[in-house]
Amino acid sequence: MTRTLITSAIPYINGIKHLGNLVGSQLPADLYARYRRLRGDKVLFICATDEHGTPAELAAAEAGKPVAEYCAEMHEVQKRLGERFRLSFDHFGRSSSERNRRLTQHFAARLEDNGYISEVWEEAIYSKADGRFLPDRYIRGECPECGYDRARGDQCENCTKQLDPKDLINPRSAISGSSDLEVRKTKHLHLKQSEFRERIAEWIESKSRPWPSPTTSTANLMQAGHDRPWPILTISIAKKWLHDGDGLQDRGITRDLEWGVPVERDGKAWPGMENKVFYVWFDAPIEYIAATAEWADAHDYPDSEWEKWWRRDKGADDVTYVQFMGKDNVPFHTLSFPVTIFGSEEPWKLVDYIKSFNFLNYDGGQFSTSQGRGVFMDQALELLPPDYWRWWLLSHAPEHSDSEFTWENFVDSVNKDLSDVLGNFASRVTKFCRSNFGEQVPQSANWGMREYALWQKLSVQIGNYEAFMDDMEVRKSAQQLRSIWTSGNEYLQSSAPWSEIRSDKEQAKTSTAVALNLLRIFAVLSKPFIPDASESIMRSFNLPTTEEPPWPERSEMPDSLRFLKAGHRFSVPENLFRKVSDTERDKWRAKFAGK
Repeated sequence: MTRTLITSAIPYINGIKHLGNLVGSQLPADLYARYRRLRGDKVLFICATDEHGTPAELAAAEAGKPVAEYCAEMHEVQKRLGERFRLSFDHFGRSSSERNRRLTQHFAARLEDNGYISEVWEEAIYSKADGRFLPDRYIRGECPECGYDRARGDQCENCTKQLDPKDLINPRSAISGSSDLEVRKTKHLHLKQSEFRERIAEWIESKSRPWPSPTTSTANLMQAGHDRPWPILTISIAKKWLHDGDGLQDRGITRDLEWGVPVERDGKAWPGMENKVFYVWFDAPIEYIAATAEWADAHDYPDSEWEKWWRRDKGADDVTYVQFMGKDNVPFHTLSFPVTIFGSEEPWKLVDYIKSFNFLNYDGGQFSTSQGRGVFMDQALELLPPDYWRWWLLSHAPEHSDSEFTWENFVDSVNKDLSDVLGNFASRVTKFCRSNFGEQVPQSANWGMREYALWQKLSVQIGNYEAFMDDMEVRKSAQQLRSIWTSGNEYLQSSAPWSEIRSDKEQAKTSTAVALNLLRIFAVLSKPFIPDASESIMRSFNLPTTEEPPWPERSEMPDSLRFLKAGHRFSVPENLFRKVSDTERDKWRAKFAGK
């Protein structure tokens, strides 16, 4: 059995995430996890909340709560929202866990033992108004690269350039807003990233090579031992950071903060590093490993269970590891975290494929919590069930460029794709059968040319759908799935059993039986995109929903179109998707327009 490890970029703890955050990592990761399970893989899908660093402290202070209490509450909020959006994590962990604390300290100790840690006196920004050193993210100012006036001290969110706080123009405290800042000396641990430039460059280059045979399937090429080439977006960002010289400078991995993983070694404070914590971008990626260990703990599994997913000396060489993330996270996952893995000189599993995404904008601008602009995950579910949002977001995923959410596009897509195409097909065929043959699959007569033409067309379409899903081409997969739904409607329209029944009742039975089997196929293929609708269809056919249904293999297409035998009982499913009115659209547009 193929083993696939999938991780989504771990979301910050500081508040509920908007739809752009969702489609940038967690949702497409869930799509792929669900698909791989359907294809028979053993899948481990891992995520967590990122709870350390400045965002957590700032958010807790704003909420008037101790940071540990705030993080515990927001972890539960984010976990519950993920469940409501049907994100099928095998485990949703916490970077503040004991597992992550121990693993982070372990990696730091290994890096020091191997000579890749140095102690450096560095100059840091001290705020007199706040009476403390300001970590990078506590400092805001103008980006020297693009001029964005709210750039953070570690990275500009606008152009993604990695920054030093001293690079900012007109810096100010993110706590008090004070510009009464001064530079003081403080000692920190630095990771010698520069020593890995050649090794990282070689590794990234190995992920840039095209497939040796573009006509051979992805699955066959991977089975033959070829590396899957990374997306152009991932490679371009990684190489830009590497060759611009920004990405592999020696970099501090500790901070003057109270909240975080303590800088300790062997259970004792690291000499000279008292009252400091590890930098959040050092410990956060380690949480991927730690969360897998948390998964094992939650199921009372021995350590060997999680180690076989992550340690090559324990069997992880046969694991395919895929990461999903927004483009702003790419540098840390292609440069900094791999340096940690390489520098440990331990047999940890490296990522095989990084699927990165551009940004989703909102109706001509950006999502904004402070301005109440855009739809956030909790708000979305107050308006419509998760399948509506899942379909639109995935079918408009910002893969090759930034994309934009507009209410016109959203309503148009929901009404035409979900209601008119899939929902209408399900309603027409089941209600027709109930009215004329009862709530059971009718006896099918011999197939004619129309049925064999449908079989051949579906075989090609499902093959294309598999290829796009294998390659994690999210939008193309959605387009192909919609084409499959459309083929079902075209078959039903051309066979017209409501007319056939007047002249050839037996042929009407055949058309109806084929259409009912088509609906079951749609439920299976659609499960990664719209799991609730898929489950509703499966329940209506009295089919199991607690296990993965058999995939409609192309070579077995005739059998798939006869899967439901004559006499198989069903019930007419509830209306799968309602239409969204223009009145609702206009109301929601005004509600989420922001200040």
